[in-house]
Amino acid sequence: MAVFIRSMGSCIPERRMTNDDLQSIVETTDEWIRSHTGIGARHIADDGVLSSDLAAEAARHALAKAGLGPHDIDVIVLATASPDYLGFPSTACIVQDKIGAHGCAALDIVAGCTGFIYGVDVAAGMLETRKGRNALVIGVETLSRLVDWNDRASCVLFGDGAGAAVLSYTEGKGAAILKTILGADGGGARDLYLDQSMQTKAFERTPPTTPKIVMNGGKVYTFAVKSITVLIERLLHETTFKLDDFKWLVPHQANARIVQAAARRFGIPESRFYMNIEEYANTSAASVPIALNEMLDKGLIVPGDLVMTLGFGAGLTYGGSIIRF
Repeated sequence: MAVFIRSMGSCIPERRMTNDDLQSIVETTDEWIRSHTGIGARHIADDGVLSSDLAAEAARHALAKAGLGPHDIDVIVLATASPDYLGFPSTACIVQDKIGAHGCAALDIVAGCTGFIYGVDVAAGMLETRKGRNALVIGVETLSRLVDWNDRASCVLFGDGAGAAVLSYTEGKGAAILKTILGADGGGARDLYLDQSMQTKAFERTPPTTPKIVMNGGKVYTFAVKSITVLIERLLHETTFKLDDFKWLVPHQANARIVQAAARRFGIPESRFYMNIEEYANTSAASVPIALNEMLDKGLIVPGDLVMTLGFGAGLTYGGSIIRF
C-alpha cells in the first residue's frame, strides 16, 4: 500500500486581465512586464467569488476524474495565502461544506507558494498513519484582493486560481510520489509578507485593515534562484535519478527569469521546464497543481513519465517532489 495522486482538477476565473489592461490601473507596459517576468496576462476572480468557491470547483473536477464522490474523502488539506477568513474558520472547512464532504477532517496550511507541495506531503502522511482512503489537496488563491495596486513592481505579478489533487492510499493506481523534500528559512519572513495592523497589546483593538502584499523583490529573486538550484541537486543526490530521466520539471510559476537561471545552471533546455506563467501569472499555492492539471489534460504527461515539482515562496519556504505518473 502507498499513496498515489489519482487525479487532478483546476478552476481558472473567466475574467482575463492582460498587461495592456493593467496600463489603465498602474504605470507600466506590456514590454516591461514580459521582459522582467514572462507574464502576459492573469485571471481575476469576479466580485463576490471567494477562494473557497474556486477551491470547491477545482475539487469537484478532480473528484469527477477520479470517479469518486465527496463522501469518499477522509481529509481535505488546503494551502492558501488568501483564505476566506484570516485566522478562522479554515477555508478547508468551508470547502468541505460546499462540496458535501461532511464529517471528514479539514485543515489549512500556510506555506506560501510551496503550499501545494507541503499539502501533498501532509495529506499523504495522514492517509498512511490513519489508514485513510482518499484525500483532497487544494492550492487556491485570490491574490487580486491582496495586491497593492499602487505598487507597479508587484501588482503585475499575481493572479487568481485553484488546483486540486485526489490522493488515494491504495495498492498502486495513479502517480507515485517517490520523494519529497521540504524546508524553510524563517530569517527571510519579512522579505515577502502581508502588511496588516499588528495587535500587540492585550486590550487594544484597532480597526481592521485589508492586508496587502509587500515584497523585497531582489531578495526573493535571489532566494528563489538558490532554492530551485538546491532542490534539484538534493532530489538528484538523494535518489538514483539523473536529470535526463525526467520528462518535465514543473516549477512554481513565479518569474520566467528564475527558470532561465536554473536552466543555465544545469545546462538543460528551458523547454524541459513546463511554464504557463504567460497566461496565469503567479497564482502562488495554486500554480503547481494548475500546471500539472493542464499538462495532464493536454496529454503532455503519460503513464511512466517522471516529473519533478519545485516550489519556493513566502515564509520563506521551499520544497520539491519526484512523481512517477
